[in-house]
Amino acid sequence: MARRELNGKRIIITGASSGIGAGLTIEAAKRGALVLATARNGERLNEIATQARSQGGRVETITGELTDAADRQRIIQAVEQRFGGLDLLINNAGIGATGHFQYAGPDRLRQIMEVNFFAVCELTRLAIPLLKNGNDPAILMINSVAGRRAIASRSEYSASKYALMGFTEALRAELSKDNVQVHTVLPGLTQSSFEQNMIENNARHSLHAQRSMTASECAQQILDGVERRINERVLTFQGKLLLWASRLAPRFVDRKMAGFVKKLYAKEQQAEQNASLARTSK
Repeated sequence: MARRELNGKRIIITGASSGIGAGLTIEAAKRGALVLATARNGERLNEIATQARSQGGRVETITGELTDAADRQRIIQAVEQRFGGLDLLINNAGIGATGHFQYAGPDRLRQIMEVNFFAVCELTRLAIPLLKNGNDPAILMINSVAGRRAIASRSEYSASKYALMGFTEALRAELSKDNVQVHTVLPGLTQSSFEQNMIENNARHSLHAQRSMTASECAQQILDGVERRINERVLTFQGKLLLWASRLAPRFVDRKMAGFVKKLYAKEQQAEQNASLARTSK
């Protein structure tokens, strides 16, 4: 199948006001796309749109909360009214939290699932009729390495990305009859404001220092993959190494992760053991 050209393609990009979403907006505009960029932060969204317009292409904006059904409907109506249809839906918006599951409240899980899974599914549901009439149409899910290998202290986030991966794989088969391709990308650790924008950030070990790929580099590779029609792509070397090891030696990876967590909590565990011994010696 021939390479997909993004020049002239009508695209929705969610979560476009920062990080990978902002990079995708600028890069898609540079490639001549017609972009409807959406996010909650209207001021920041307009700044990114202004920057993207200087690269070429056409960029329109619409603010909205993806967990709100009325806002999702407005986004779909906007792309139809402004561009006359839709060729590519990029589901990029997402939130996260860190900290062990047992210490968090139920609201954290529900909020992450609402944004990372339910909102994505429902926006996609609304977009499918337009995509079926689009020009070489496709859906792109921005997932995570955590959607293939769960990460400690990121349990709810990992769960949401696993759910999204299952939805993606099923949807790819379902929409094949309609000639709508479904792609997914696993960016890995990317330089962005993701950690600063988390619902809660209670992890004892930060991954920020390991974020080597910039949002711009990430966006270039993501859109290259869409043009090359790659169904699933892992972007970083660290991500590829983790998934490779998890497939070949899952028990080894489990032990390494468990050992790392125990090391982080070694002082608390020792204190609990000492307290237990003190109680039994009385």
